[in-house]
Amino acid sequence: MTPYEQAEQAAATLRELTGVERHDVALVLGSGWLPAAEALGEATADVASTDVPGFSAAAVAGHSGRIRSVPTGPEGATRLLLFGSRTHYYEGRGVDAVVHGVRTAAAAGCRAIVLTNGCGGLRETWSPGTPVLIRDHINLTGASPLVGANFVDLTDLYSPRLRELCREVEPGLDEGVYVQFPGPHYETPAEIGMVRAIGGDLVGMSTTLEAIAAREAGMEVLGLSLVTNLAAGISGAPLDHTEVLEAGRAAAQRMGDLLARVVPRI
Repeated sequence: MTPYEQAEQAAATLRELTGVERHDVALVLGSGWLPAAEALGEATADVASTDVPGFSAAAVAGHSGRIRSVPTGPEGATRLLLFGSRTHYYEGRGVDAVVHGVRTAAAAGCRAIVLTNGCGGLRETWSPGTPVLIRDHINLTGASPLVGANFVDLTDLYSPRLRELCREVEPGLDEGVYVQFPGPHYETPAEIGMVRAIGGDLVGMSTTLEAIAAREAGMEVLGLSLVTNLAAGISGAPLDHTEVLEAGRAAAQRMGDLLARVVPRI
C-alpha cells in the first residue's frame, strides 16, 4: 500500500468513526497548544489516533493522541478535523509517518490546514507565549515527503491570504521565518547563530515537512508558532520541554481565542 492509499484508508475510517462525510479545515496542535483546543467548540466525535490506520500513540508530553471532529463557526458550518498530536521526524518512523496526518486530512476533504508548533524565538522582544505567523521556512532536516521527479512550487507555501486573515483578527501579530532542525536535542548557541545568519526567526522540530506535503496535496497552509522560550544562548538559561508546556498553558486563552476566530473564516 502506498502512503497515499494508506491516507485514503485512514480517511475512510475517520468517516466511519466520526459520522462526518467531509471535513473542511484541519488543525494540527503542536507542543503547548493542547489547552487552547477547548475554545474551538465541543467535539461531536473524539477518536483515539491508534484506532485509525497509519497513526501511532502520542510520543511527546503535551500531545493528546486524539483526533476530534469539531463543528465550528456560525451554526457549526465549518467542520474542523483536529489532530491532538503529530509524529515528529526524530521519532525515527520515517517521513511518510510524519506527514500521514496531512495526507489523511486531504483525503478527508480538507481544503486548508493550520499547522501549529511550540518553538524557540530569536527575537528578544518575543516573550514566552507570543504567537508568530510563519511567513516562510528553512528545512534543515535533509528530508522531503516528495519522492521522485515530483516538483512542487513552494514560493508562497504559507498562504498570504490566511496570514492577512489572522492580522485582521489580531492586528499586532508578527511573522517570521521558521527553521526546522531534526531534533530531538535542542540547538547549540552556535547553531542559533547560524540560523540568525541565514535569516531564521524561529526554531523547532516540526512543521516544514507537513507544510510541503500539504502543498503537494493542494491545501492552503497557515503556519502559527507559539514562542515558548528564547532560543539557545540568547538568555543563557538552559532549555527544557517543561518550559514549553508551561508557556502553552499560560497562553491557552489567547491562543484558543485566536484559533476560534480564525478557523471558521478559513
